[in-house]
Amino acid sequence: MNWFIELITQSSVAHTLLVYCAIIALGTLLGKIRIRGISLGATFVLFVGLVAGHFETAGNAVVLDYMKNFGLILFIFSVGLQVGPGFFSSFKKSGLKLNGLAALIVVLGIATTIALYYLLRQRVSMPMMVGIMSGAITNTAGLGAAEEALQQLSEMNATESDLAIEPISLGYAVAYPFAILGTMLVMMLVRLIFRINPNEEAEKLRSNISKADKPDILTFRISNAAIDGITLAEMKSRFGHEVIATRLQTGDKIIIPHADTVLHTGDILRVVTRDANVATLRDLLGRTIPFDWKDDDKDLVSRRIVVTKSNINGKTIGDLHLRSAFNVNITRINRAGVNLLARPDLVLQVGDRVMVVGPLDSIRRVEGMLGNTLKKLNEPPIVTIFVGILLGILLGSVPIYFPHLPMPAKLGIVGGPLIIAILLGRFGYKLHLITYTTVSANLMLRELGLSFFLASVGLSAGKGLVESVFSENGLLWLGCGAVITILPPLLVAVGCRLLKMNFFTICGLVAGAHTNAPPLAYANSLGDTDEPSVAYSTVYPMVTFVRILAAQFMILLFA
Repeated sequence: MNWFIELITQSSVAHTLLVYCAIIALGTLLGKIRIRGISLGATFVLFVGLVAGHFETAGNAVVLDYMKNFGLILFIFSVGLQVGPGFFSSFKKSGLKLNGLAALIVVLGIATTIALYYLLRQRVSMPMMVGIMSGAITNTAGLGAAEEALQQLSEMNATESDLAIEPISLGYAVAYPFAILGTMLVMMLVRLIFRINPNEEAEKLRSNISKADKPDILTFRISNAAIDGITLAEMKSRFGHEVIATRLQTGDKIIIPHADTVLHTGDILRVVTRDANVATLRDLLGRTIPFDWKDDDKDLVSRRIVVTKSNINGKTIGDLHLRSAFNVNITRINRAGVNLLARPDLVLQVGDRVMVVGPLDSIRRVEGMLGNTLKKLNEPPIVTIFVGILLGILLGSVPIYFPHLPMPAKLGIVGGPLIIAILLGRFGYKLHLITYTTVSANLMLRELGLSFFLASVGLSAGKGLVESVFSENGLLWLGCGAVITILPPLLVAVGCRLLKMNFFTICGLVAGAHTNAPPLAYANSLGDTDEPSVAYSTVYPMVTFVRILAAQFMILLFA
C-alpha cells in the first residue's frame, strides 16, 4: 500500500488531481442538499475547499493560480455567451427602468462598503471589504476580479506584495451563507411591511400584465368596403403597424398571400400581429371569427424548422425571399424560449426555431435551406469559444489610464472575456461565428469552470480559516456582510413598493441585483407567475458586468 500512501501524502500531478476531484465531487453533493427548497449549489465547493486547504495544499502556488484563473475564464465566458443575445435588448422599454433600479442597488452597495470601511476606522482593509462585499452579494466573478487587481498591485510594487496574498476569499466565504438568507429576508420584510398577499399580488399581475410585445394570431372576415379591391401591401400601408398575413381564404381556395394579393370583402384572412394592434386592425378589416384552418387548408401545413446551417447565420428574413422563392410564410421565431414577430429585418441566428406555413413540398425545400439538422446543434462551437477567450485576454491586457489611479487599470482576465463573450453572443454572426450552445452544454462549461475556481480559492485560502472565522475579525466580517446584503436592496425595494411596483417584480429585481439564484427560487415559489424570473434575467447581465468592474476599481482606488 506504499503507492497509495505516497499518492495521498506526496505532492504530484496525480495527487493534485485527486484533491481537486474529491473537493468538487463532495462539494457538489453537499450543494444539492435542500433546506425548505433552498440549496447552495456549486458554492459548497468553496467551503469544502476551505476545509481541505486548512489541512493541506494541493500542488504549488503556480498550479493553484492556473486552475483558478482558467476556471474563472471558462465560467465568465459561458455566462457572457448566455446573456449576450439579450444584453442590449434589456435596456429597452421597461428593462431600462429595471436596470436603472438594479444599478442603484449596486451603487448603494458600493457606498455602504466604503462607508463601513471608514466608520470602522479602517480596521478591515479595503481588499478584505471588497471580498466581504463580493460574498454579501454572492458575486464570485467580482471576487476573481478583486484578486486579479491585487495581483496587479503587487507586481507594480514588490515591497507591497503582502497585498496580493491577503486571503480576501475568507471574507467572501464568511459573508456568502448569510447573503442567501439575507436576500430572502429583504423579500420577507417588504411583504411584512406592506402586508402583501402573494396570491392576490399574482392575480393582480396576471390581470394587468401587458401583452403588447407578444405575437397574437387572429382570423378576420374582411367586411370593410374600403379594403375591397386593394392589395395586401396597400392594406399594410394603411394599417401603419407590423402585421404578417399568413393565409387567405378567397372563395373556396386557401392561398399564401403575397404583397400583390388582392383582398375582397368576405375573404377570411389569418394574421400575426402584436396584441396592442388588434383593436386598430379590427377597425380596418372587420370582426374576428373562429376558424379551424387545420380542417380547411389541407394543401397547407405549418412546421417548426430549426436553423442549423451556418450560412443562414446573420441573414435577415427578408434576405431569404421565402415568399417569392418557395411560396411560404414565416410567421414567428422562437429564440431561447421567447416568441418573436417575424419581421423582414429580423436577423436569424443558428438555433432559432422558425414557424413556416406553406405547401408540404415547399416546406421540405425550406428545411433543406435552413438546415433543421438537430444533430448539428449538439456540436459545441469550440472555435468560437477559444477565439473569444483569446480576444478577451488580449482586450483584458490593454492598459486603461484614469486620473488619480496609482496604475493603469485593466479589464483583466475577467472583464475582457466577459465583454467579448457578450459581443459575440449578440454580434458573432457578423463574423460568421456560431455562438449557439445547447443549454446543457453551456451549463456544463459554466459549472466546470466555477468548480475549478472555487476549489482553487478554497485550497489557497484555507490556511488560517478556523482562526480567522471564529475570531473577532470573523464576527466583524459577518456583520459587515449582513449590512451590505440587507441595507441597499431593502431601501430600493421599499421605494419601489411605495411607487406601486408589483411585489414579484421587486423580488426578481433584488435577486438579480445580487446575482443570487436561490432567493429567486424562493420568490418563484410564492406565487404562480414567472415575473420574478423575467425581472431577474433583465438585470442580471448588466449587474454581472458592472460588479466585476466595480470590484476591480475599488481595489485600485483604495488599496
